[in-house]
Parts: sequence; C-alpha cells; structure tokens
Amino acid sequence: MSVRTGLGVDTHRFAEGRTLVLGGVEIPHMRGLAGHSDADVLAHAITDAVLGAADMGDIGQHFPDTDPAFKNADSLALLREVVTLVSAEGWSIEHVDATVVMERPKLAPYRAAIAARLRQAVGASVSVKATTGEGMGFVGREEGVAALAVATLVR
Repeated sequence: MSVRTGLGVDTHRFAEGRTLVLGGVEIPHMRGLAGHSDADVLAHAITDAVLGAADMGDIGQHFPDTDPAFKNADSLALLREVVTLVSAEGWSIEHVDATVVMERPKLAPYRAAIAARLRQAVGASVSVKATTGEGMGFVGREEGVAALAVATLVR
C-alpha cells in the first residue's frame, strides 16, 4: 500500500455583490469572495491538496481561470471531478484536514454543514477548523479569507 499527503493553500479577497460560499455552503455575510468560479476558498484548497497528493498538478491546470467554461463554476462540483480523476489513477482519499482563516463571520454555526458537504464530495472523513488572523495581515483587516488543507490518499 502506498500513502501520500498533499497540501493545498488558497486565498481570495472579499468582494461586494457576491455570495460567501465555504465548503459548498452559502454563509450569510455582507460580502462574498472574488474569483472566476464561486470563489470557494476552502474547496479550492482541498482540491489542490488532493491533486498534490496524487501528483496530478493543481486546480489552475485542470480548471484555468482563463476558460469561460469555469466562470461562476460550483467549486464542489470541481472537487468531485478531481476525486473522480484521482480515483481513476487508483487513489482513494483517506482523510482531509482543513482550516479556514478569517475574522468574520464566525464559522462555528456552519462547521457541521460544511464538513458534511465536503465528506459527501470527497467520500472520506473531513475535519474542518477555523481560526482568525488576530487582527493581523489581510485576514485581520478583513480584506479576504485563506484556507489550508491536507489530504491523505492511499493506493
């Protein structure tokens, strides 16, 4: 049996007139995140972690932001597509551990729903955590959101 781990990191700035989507769940907030797709920073970090563990590139190679086909794309659907791609190479996702870094809104009321959506998308256990920037940097100034993820794959 072969075990691999991949790391994914993503950031998006806040934007007016957008819906805030994290892990496939719409979160009530005055601003969403800017991006070519739905800008789901958490799904993007997990997608990159899965691709990295399988040595299959990154999200930008598979779903470039220059391709109009991915304009406003559902990032959870893109994650499911990546799960299918890595599965075709003989990999299965064992576990995903992810952290969202943002000041507001607080993630705690939505954490269970986010983890459930992500578990369904990847077909494995998913741990979702949240922290703040403690008032420092672009996160602390509430300019954007960051997400980090680690995916463990087995074959």
